[in-house]
Amino acid sequence: MTGSKLQSVRGMHDILPQDTPLWQAVESILRRGLDNYGYRQIRLPIVEKTELFKRSIGEVTDIVEKEMYTFTDRNGESLTLRPEGTAGCVRACIEHGLLRGANLRLWYQGPMFRHERPQKGRYRQFHQLGVETYGPKGPDIDAELILLARQWWRELGIADKLELQINSLGTLGERQAYRQELVAYFSTFEHALDEDSKRRLHSNPLRILDSKNPDMQSLIEGAPKLIDYLGESSRAHFRGFTDLLDAAGIVYSVNPRLVRGLDYYCLTVFEWVTGELGAQGTVCAGGRYDSLVEQLGGTPTPAAGFALGMERLVSLLAHSSLAQPAPPHGYMIRVGAAAEKAGLVLAERLRERLPGLRLVVHAGGGSFKSQFKKADKSGAPYALIMGEEEASRQQVSVKPLRKEGIQQMLDFDRLIEFLQSEFNFQ
Repeated sequence: MTGSKLQSVRGMHDILPQDTPLWQAVESILRRGLDNYGYRQIRLPIVEKTELFKRSIGEVTDIVEKEMYTFTDRNGESLTLRPEGTAGCVRACIEHGLLRGANLRLWYQGPMFRHERPQKGRYRQFHQLGVETYGPKGPDIDAELILLARQWWRELGIADKLELQINSLGTLGERQAYRQELVAYFSTFEHALDEDSKRRLHSNPLRILDSKNPDMQSLIEGAPKLIDYLGESSRAHFRGFTDLLDAAGIVYSVNPRLVRGLDYYCLTVFEWVTGELGAQGTVCAGGRYDSLVEQLGGTPTPAAGFALGMERLVSLLAHSSLAQPAPPHGYMIRVGAAAEKAGLVLAERLRERLPGLRLVVHAGGGSFKSQFKKADKSGAPYALIMGEEEASRQQVSVKPLRKEGIQQMLDFDRLIEFLQSEFNFQ
């Protein structure tokens, strides 16, 4: 309808200016941790060929069956907005020959897309940071992924809000044997299954174990446990993993019902969960996917990694000090044509001489009184005031806004020295 109010697509949200400082602060801490552990960034397309996700995630998963944003382009090719990042990362590594003699540590960040029912902590466009390793096959790299995440939680001040759950999915052969037992068990109680579980019974029965339906929990508790079907090699890998976690002082619980919603996982799986976000309590999750590279046409390569849900992580930090944006160091008030010109030139000089200086220059004119109100509202500790007379003498009046102090007149060079001393710029 002409004139109707345009709104964002349902489940796809704007991140507003008052919210971005928290996002930026969190992203900075995450990047610093990744650098410290030797991970390098890879930037991947948002759109991939649909076949990539069918081959990697699995055609009978909820994501492929009903959640992907898929369309046919003008060349008649089926394309999909990426619902997760691992498949695209593996595709890129194969395509560009990054896996030869692989010992890779990679990370990526950006939006993912799934057509789910929007609710708190679950969106149709959401943001993930993904971490991927290729080459190492022992449990030591699995443990490193946990240690990296713990380091983040500590630095972010939320270590007490997250609990680590772990499990082993064994090998594909072990899961197939277990799958038969699971189908037999749930078939006995098919009358008690909800609609989702009935649909999954013969296509992806492990996902029944992940059901959040409270009416299903007693039935799920009685189901066979995958760990009883693991061979010695899988058990040894899991023991090695838990031994390393114990040595590092990591607190965890073994959750035999923990499965991942994507077909490519094997051996180690884990989730960092919280009780503070309601039903969508998984903040970070991952594990091993040793067969995925071969599955997508590459040379067999062990792989492990995880994805971190940025919206959920940011929600945990909504009341932290990180949510407070840093105010500018100064707010420049200019009154008169000569001051507007001289102030603009001075501001650029200050920014060049003092990297890191946050300086807001008032734009749009207005009276001294109105400009001063905006300076005070900005949170800046100092107002830098220039009128026609100051401009002619190449001076600025510096007025403290947040503490007691005298207003002083400084020439341009002394102003640079003052700011450098006041804020310890190097």
